[in-house]
Amino acid sequence: MSTALSPQDDPDGQIPMPFPAAAQYAAQVMTWAREADFSGLQVQRGLAYGAHRLQRMDVFAPQAAHHAPILIFWHGGGWTNGYREYVHFMAKHVCASGMILIAPSYRLVSTHKLPAAYEDALACLAHVHAHASEFGGNTQRILLSGHSAGGHLASLLALRKQSPAHSSIQACLPISAIMDLHHPAPPPDSLEERVYKLVLQNPLDDTLMSPLCWAAGNNIPFELFIGEHDSERVRLSNRRLHTLLKTQPAPAALHQHAGQSHFDTHTSLMQPNHPWYRQLAQHAFL
Repeated sequence: MSTALSPQDDPDGQIPMPFPAAAQYAAQVMTWAREADFSGLQVQRGLAYGAHRLQRMDVFAPQAAHHAPILIFWHGGGWTNGYREYVHFMAKHVCASGMILIAPSYRLVSTHKLPAAYEDALACLAHVHAHASEFGGNTQRILLSGHSAGGHLASLLALRKQSPAHSSIQACLPISAIMDLHHPAPPPDSLEERVYKLVLQNPLDDTLMSPLCWAAGNNIPFELFIGEHDSERVRLSNRRLHTLLKTQPAPAALHQHAGQSHFDTHTSLMQPNHPWYRQLAQHAFL
């Protein structure tokens, strides 16, 4: 069983957080991970879905789970930072509804720039689909989500339709996801410039890596979640994607949470009665 990584024992290293709110968020969710009560759950940590050290996932399942719907939830961190432990505080709430939670880690841009993280998301979905029965999951009922950069990965995976397991995806419920990586003239020292300088292997991949550009023909239900005080880029790109998705075959909804920041949208899921969990269960048990 693996233990939680910390920046001190991470051989890849993680660059400093871009602003204090991000560091405060990371400290909070890592504290919750250390304090989490997993009693009554089946827990498997550090399962490999690939050869790289970061191609690992933690699985949380109800006792005696059998053909249970599966939620894959990717952590955030701007593709530069983050650990799968960011997701652990959700395990009790997800499993309480009869679902299985899978929290993957993925290659960060300290060693592998995009599209590596997206390729890892594809590999993770394929592995979960192939091995779901080993932890009591239903290969035909997989749901995707994530926060921030993790929501971007979940959305891109759902919309690009490159996975053989695509038909098993029941819904995508991204939280404060970055849906558009393109910017015509990113301001110096901005998060937009950071995407071009640090995140993308090839700057011309900004549209290729943008979920907004893959909405055509979407057949997966989407529930988009943003905060009232999310960044303008997150709010605008989600609204634009919602407008596009509404013209496609599958239903799409946009939920804006009053008073919430980019990080509140995830930490508020500490509340077991959060409406996001109700939306999740509705799609999982249709």
